[in-house]
Amino acid sequence: MESYSAPALSSKLALLDQESRTWTSKIRFTEDELIFIDQLLHSYVFEPNTPNLFERLSEYQHRLKQLVEIKDDLQQMIRVHTPNLGELLECKDQTCEDAIILAHTELGTKVDHYISVHENLKSEIFNYAGGILKKRKA
Repeated sequence: MESYSAPALSSKLALLDQESRTWTSKIRFTEDELIFIDQLLHSYVFEPNTPNLFERLSEYQHRLKQLVEIKDDLQQMIRVHTPNLGELLECKDQTCEDAIILAHTELGTKVDHYISVHENLKSEIFNYAGGILKKRKA
């Protein structure tokens, strides 16, 4: 089996490393949003007479907690994966290279899914909350 040339592997490694850094950056950005949303859900800014308010807020809090756990798991996976990318330069055959790239691609898919779920939940909560916030009296 034919292997990539050293410069091509080095270039590929740089690209994979940059993707990993981008994932880390995107996930870190969501951390602040998750904290804000959690604080919003635990605040007393909602109209108290809203039907099923407690149940809805509890469900959102539960889903948010699950999302935080997924985020934490992904951050750990990226911390382990990124240093292992250097093994790409040590590969002697295409199978080794393919395995590393496949692992990278699969992790990227998980990150993309997390970002999508995060954005959907954030949008759902903001749309719900926007309609039932207490109105301040002037």
